[in-house]
Amino acid sequence: MSGMQIQELIEAGVHFGHRSSRWHPAMAPYIHQKHNKIHVIDLRETVRGIVRAQHFLEHIVEAGHEVVFVGTKSQAREVVREQSARCGMHFCVHRWLGGTLTNYQTIRSRLRRLEELEKELSDESLSKRGKKEIAKMERERRKIFRNLEGVRNMTRLPGALIAVDVLRDQIAVKEARKRNIPVIGIVDTDCDPRLVDIAIPGNDDAFRSIEVILSQLVDSIIAGKDKLAARQKEEAQKKAAEEQKAKVKEKERSTTDLKEARSKPYSAPQPAPGTSEAESEKSKPTIVVGPDKKKSEAKGTSKSGDDSTTTVGDSAETK
Repeated sequence: MSGMQIQELIEAGVHFGHRSSRWHPAMAPYIHQKHNKIHVIDLRETVRGIVRAQHFLEHIVEAGHEVVFVGTKSQAREVVREQSARCGMHFCVHRWLGGTLTNYQTIRSRLRRLEELEKELSDESLSKRGKKEIAKMERERRKIFRNLEGVRNMTRLPGALIAVDVLRDQIAVKEARKRNIPVIGIVDTDCDPRLVDIAIPGNDDAFRSIEVILSQLVDSIIAGKDKLAARQKEEAQKKAAEEQKAKVKEKERSTTDLKEARSKPYSAPQPAPGTSEAESEKSKPTIVVGPDKKKSEAKGTSKSGDDSTTTVGDSAETK
């Protein structure tokens, strides 16, 4: 990060920690000093954490994985919603439902229920229902929508989880670790950095501080999505070129076979080995159309001493 970005972190108040009486001993490597009974976070460690998180996010997004943002505190909700919408990823800004990651099938069933309620409430036959029933359905819809709004399009487990407050959203962090999902977290001086895989020391209470850190991470996610789209486009073009080349080769092969077939002279079928010319001529069937109506009426065909000679008469009866 450049000096201007470091200055931006200072202006956003990222370096302000909690009171020294509330600190976590595991945060000692990330604390620069204590000033007026308040711990000051070392911004060099903050920059290292942001750079590590950027490289990791860009790599997993380029690999085709998704990311979910978790920020349930009031000062982080709008920032999380805005930044997740900017990169097209999932989010949770209200209460984290236990089992969102560990009991994913149940969460999907609740989302199907949400779709059913939305369909019923938008149906024209809703006026036939009672007011109490409609109000009950609307309350249920609002409750499910509030808690699962940001993950309703998450059809598979994410590749990473970004937690704004590790201490407040520790249920989400524990579920992610249980499912072996990497966790990136903003850790303040009262948090345990060992709960996350990539720790970003910083102030997790200020609106501006959260916005600055998340914007840096979202930029890397967008870069990873651009690389993924470019790679998919290149693969599609390569596949189309291979298919076109295969079609051209097939057309050339068929044209060559046709030319070879036309260039070969016609040859009559040869008799079987050991067969004389008389026998081969004798074995050929001879069809004779005769005027003998009586034979044609009686038999339709008459055979001579040679079985290969056949006489075909008129098949119509004489009246």
